[in-house]
Amino acid sequence: MSDGVLAGRTAVVTGAGDGIGRGVARRFAAEGAKVLVAELNPETGARVTRELEEDFGAESLFLPTDVTDRSQVEAMVRTAVETWGSVDVLVNNAWGAGSVSRVETKTDEQLQRGFAMGYYGPFWAMRAAFPHMKARGWGRVINMCSLNGVNAHMGSLEYNSAKEALRTLTRTAAREWAPTGVVVNAVCPGAKSAAFRRIAAEHPEIEAAADRANPMGRLGDPETDIAPVALFLASEGARYLTGNTLFVDGGSHINGVAWTPDLDGEQ
Repeated sequence: MSDGVLAGRTAVVTGAGDGIGRGVARRFAAEGAKVLVAELNPETGARVTRELEEDFGAESLFLPTDVTDRSQVEAMVRTAVETWGSVDVLVNNAWGAGSVSRVETKTDEQLQRGFAMGYYGPFWAMRAAFPHMKARGWGRVINMCSLNGVNAHMGSLEYNSAKEALRTLTRTAAREWAPTGVVVNAVCPGAKSAAFRRIAAEHPEIEAAADRANPMGRLGDPETDIAPVALFLASEGARYLTGNTLFVDGGSHINGVAWTPDLDGEQ
């Protein structure tokens, strides 16, 4: 596509095979971006890439990517540059670790994997992409964080901790990179993401409770509620916005949302 807010731009979206990542990839493609679908699952990654081409006529490429592997993350950025000449927009969205359990039952391995996926993966991607963005004097980094960490929701220590560390990385990079034309922002979405659906499948009561607790009465849709905000952050219009956290959550952050799952029968 030659028209659209992101015409001529190249975007890398991690975890783009489902949920929020898929919604963002679709919205970016609809607005003219070339999209590298970085996804661990080969079936969903290939399917989304076909969607972008068939539904929007977008240039897209699927690259199997495990964001806990630094070499694969660096290859992801390198592939985008080699294929299209640049990486203009980086969306760090991938997540696939974690379980609902109490702090005292968490293992070192759970925390290590959570940080590898939720913090180090985005860090490696940002570090690899920045020189290319700086050279062009233009770049957008969008880190998907979480209200879970802000409110310290129960049961998800590795997720909460990694996402709050990622918000700190977001603000620090935003401050250091501000003079270069590269802006860095975080989104805390309230949506039925792939990760949320996995938890809801194991704990069905959580989905209904989450909808009831939301001021708008529902969790958001990845493509129609979350992706438009990511599109703005990826656009020229966001050039003077950096180091911010946008709560795209139907108002859940205003007074906080109670998150008290039954953890082994204890509260």
